[in-house]
Amino acid sequence: MDQKIVVLTGAGVSAESGLKTFRDANGLWEGHDVMEVASPQGFAQDPALVLDFYNQRRKQLKTVRPNRAHEALADLERHFQVQIITQNVDNLHERAGSSQVLHLHGELLKVRCTQNERLVLNWENDLLLGDLSENEAQLRPHIVWFGEAVPLLEKAMEITYTADILIIIGTSMQVYPAASLINFIRPGTPIYFIDPRPSIAASNYTNLTIIEETAATGVPILVADLIDTRP
Repeated sequence: MDQKIVVLTGAGVSAESGLKTFRDANGLWEGHDVMEVASPQGFAQDPALVLDFYNQRRKQLKTVRPNRAHEALADLERHFQVQIITQNVDNLHERAGSSQVLHLHGELLKVRCTQNERLVLNWENDLLLGDLSENEAQLRPHIVWFGEAVPLLEKAMEITYTADILIIIGTSMQVYPAASLINFIRPGTPIYFIDPRPSIAASNYTNLTIIEETAATGVPILVADLIDTRP
């Protein structure tokens, strides 16, 4: 259990459970321009629309379940120290059994005060205009929107530096600042990149193994191999 595995996950992991977690090829997210529903400006312009959008996402989350990728990562934790850093705002990693999950971009089942971002509440039902925090300010989704700082980025960098093995799953490594985390591993750390259309060139890293599979197919294969060959 001494080896530390850090796992970076993106939308490709949740997509196989049936969640559209981010914008598609035409720049829309569930039919909305992302700036309408994922920016402070969008919230200021039409807060009711934004609240309803995340209410629908919350309802959708209740209809899906973790897939084989989530389950394999939870199994990996029984054999290694595992820390997951995810760009996803759903709770599918936790529902599968993973205990160490850092959500870089916030959490769908939490809300926070618009006046005090440290005032965060668990929230599973609809969030409406007029739902206020204890200091009488409107509550908003606990989501990192475009143009906002990523408060857990520094912690994610520190975690990444501790990795003996880095696994990247279902993310294009094009969304910054999350994509920069690969630069914080120690020299020589093995990297596994699981994606059906990998965007990282193996020639750029001497220690990179690319697995051209979807998350639900590739993760169980890699996890089984890591368990079988562990020291």
